[in-house]
Order: sequence, then C-alpha cells, then structure tokens
Amino acid sequence: MTTGRKTLVIPMILTGSMFAVLGFALGINAFFIPFVKEAFHISITMSYLVMTATFLSFAVFGVPSGAIIKKVGYKGGMAIAFLIMAAGFYLIAPSARITSFPLLLVALFISGMGQTLLTGAVNTYVTIIGPPESAASRIALMGICSKTFFAFASLILAVFMDLSNVNIQDTILPFYIISGVMAVMSGIYYFTPLPEIKAIGEDENEQASVVSSYAASKTNIFQFPHLILGAVAIFFDVGVEYIALGTINDYASILNLPSPHNYVWLVSAGMVLGYTSGVLFIPKYLSQSVALLLCTISGVLVTLMILLLPVTISIYLVAVLGLANALMWPAIWPLAIADLGKFTKMGSALLVTGIIGGAFLPLLFGYVADMASHQVAYCVCLPAYLYIMYYAIAGNKIRTQR
Repeated sequence: MTTGRKTLVIPMILTGSMFAVLGFALGINAFFIPFVKEAFHISITMSYLVMTATFLSFAVFGVPSGAIIKKVGYKGGMAIAFLIMAAGFYLIAPSARITSFPLLLVALFISGMGQTLLTGAVNTYVTIIGPPESAASRIALMGICSKTFFAFASLILAVFMDLSNVNIQDTILPFYIISGVMAVMSGIYYFTPLPEIKAIGEDENEQASVVSSYAASKTNIFQFPHLILGAVAIFFDVGVEYIALGTINDYASILNLPSPHNYVWLVSAGMVLGYTSGVLFIPKYLSQSVALLLCTISGVLVTLMILLLPVTISIYLVAVLGLANALMWPAIWPLAIADLGKFTKMGSALLVTGIIGGAFLPLLFGYVADMASHQVAYCVCLPAYLYIMYYAIAGNKIRTQR
C-alpha cells in the first residue's frame, strides 16, 4: 500500500539522504579513473576496471539482495547496506598502503555490494510510497540528491590529494573517515522513523486476485516480460549514464584542460536540470513513457554531435548527455516494477542486476578510446539509446496472461 501525501515528507528526506550517499559512493569511481591511471601506471582500459569492479557486484549480488530485503524489509536492508559499504571503503586504505590495484578492485566490489542492496531497497521504496503515476517524479527528486553528491565526491577527495603529484597513499585517511561515517549512518538509519511499506498485492494476506490480478496468476518473476525488458533497459541506461559521468574528467585530462577533476560537475548539473524538469512535468504534463522517449531521442542527437563536432566543443556536449540521461532511470524503474504485486521485492532485485551495464559499457568505452580516441568512443552510446527508445515505445507495455 502507499502512504498519504502528508506523511511523505520525513520518508522522502531520509531516502533523499540515502540517494546522496549512493551518489557519493559512485562519484568516487569518476574521481579514481584518471587518478589510478597515474598512480598504478596502467592503461585507459585498465583504469575503467574501477567502474567494472563496482558495477559487477550489481550482477553478482542483485538476486541475494532481493532475498535480504524480503527477509528483513526495506529499512533493515538499507541499514545492512551501509555496513557493507563501510567494509568496502575501509579496504581501500590498505590497498593504497601496499599500492595494490587488485585489492583496490576487491574493495570497490565489496562497496558495490552494499550499493546494490541500498539501490534495490531505496528505489523500490520511493516508487511504492506514493501514487504510481508520479513515481518518476519522486525518483527524479531523489536523483537531484544523488548526482549533486556524485560531483561532491571529486571535490571532497581533491581536498586530500594533490592531483599534480599523484600519490595513492593520500587516499588512506579520507577512506578511513568515510568508512567510519558509513558505519555510524547504518545505526542511525535503522532507528529512524521510516515506515515499513509494501506494494499493492505484496502482502500475502491481501486478496491478491482483487488488488493485483495480473500478478496473482504468475508463479515467478520471469513471467513478466515488461520486467525482463526493463532490466535490459536499466543495463543500457546505467551504462550511458556512467559513461557521461565517469569519462568527462578523463576526457578533460586528455585534452590538458585546467582542473580536469571538476568537469564532472557539468554532467551532474545537466542531470540535476533534467531531474528538476521531471519533478515539474511528470505526471502533470508528461507520462513516464513519453518522458523516457524524449530522453532517448535527445541522447541519440547529442551523441551524434559529440562524434561530429570538434573536441573542444564535444567535451561540453558530454555534459548535455547528462541532461538527456536524467529521466531515463526515474521512468524505467516504475514502468518495470508495475503490476508485480507479491513479486515486487524480487523484481527490484532483478532490475538491480541490470546495473551491470555500468561495468561493461564504460569498459567498452575505454577500449575504443585506447584503439581510437575518447571522442570516437562515445559511439558506444548509440545502440543503448536505441534499445531504451524501443522500451519506451513498446517494451514497457508487453504483458502476458500466464
């Protein structure tokens, strides 16, 4: 069931702060990519393993995270997620002390497990806490928190590190601090007044045939085509989103632009602008599927301009990709978990596995950048946008009766 409008304020503030933590955790990757390239003397492709390590955990831990949420509820899952992230960030310090790139990847993988659990819990929670037709608007509001703190990660870590004289051991103190903060936040969130809620038809005691007749006839989550196709859409969405967020600093560094670590702010600003438009226009002026379609059309057009215009212009168009990408996740998630009833928690876990796109597409980007150039590498975004366009037009509407 959903919660009344008057009772949404505190839950939205609490979940907004969790989205901020997710944004900060993923923003660490964008900061690390050009940093580890110098610190560990590795190639561009190898440096993008930083993203791969984090996002691979979404595929490995996605289904187990659904089982955890089903067992302990959304709030319990959120608290456990913070503890796992704390453990992962704690391991970054010893990886820096012994200058071990493999251990750094292990640490980021463990942190990613916590992010997997938190992502599934908090996105589904925000989706079902209010009216279904305005879910994208609520997630867009959360996205403002996420992407603002994504950019803050680079700003905060730059305070501790001298980017003109790369020293991986400079990461030891900040990550001990971050780990401690995460552990404390786990306890704080566990005791917050965050109500435990369930989606329509999710309560086994409800008459599912009345409140969710579609889900009542199903025996497993693989009987929901719109969910399966939605997981693929999430795969491509996260891939293009973190290509834009995770590559612009590196692109600026390659072009020898001043303060390259600050360019991620341009993409984040574009995404915040897009999220704001979602809050204002969905569902009053745009449906979730129409908003998704407009985003994909914009993504295709901007990508083509990045490929065709001079590099001194194209790097700023990467920021415009942030605007195009902003409303894709907020629209895909509610469209994909619609009508799942008692399968909502496991359905959200399946969607979380799609986040593995953040591992593969940036890695493919890095490979193409090594073989050709950063500018040419943005071509990997085109097929992703075309698939999401299909999902916006038809894929989210596919239903089966059995």
